[in-house]
Amino acid sequence: MAKLLLNLRNVGDDESQEVGELLDLNHIPWYRTEASPWGISHGGIWLRDNDDHPRAKALMATYQAERTQRMRAAHEASVRDGTAQTFSGLFRQRPFYVIAVLLGMIAAAALVLLPFVLLRG
Repeated sequence: MAKLLLNLRNVGDDESQEVGELLDLNHIPWYRTEASPWGISHGGIWLRDNDDHPRAKALMATYQAERTQRMRAAHEASVRDGTAQTFSGLFRQRPFYVIAVLLGMIAAAALVLLPFVLLRG
């Protein structure tokens, strides 16, 4: 029976590809399900055999620790050389998007707080 190893929600293509390569390298049979068109399911990487799950989880723990270190080092390098994404950089690139998101956040906060303001007054 199949066992879910990795839910692909918020997982990049590079990471899911690396996980597939890791499983192939360790001769663990797996398959991938794709996200649903309506966003109900985000897909996943599944193991074909339940017996492989403990070994695959151990491999995933090692992989994720190594990936975390790699991604942090890459981020620190981009901060050092000035290529990291910043709020001011995003605002310069996409000012209307940033303003729209900020207005949306203010509107959402206002809708949440409105009942308390009305009940108090």
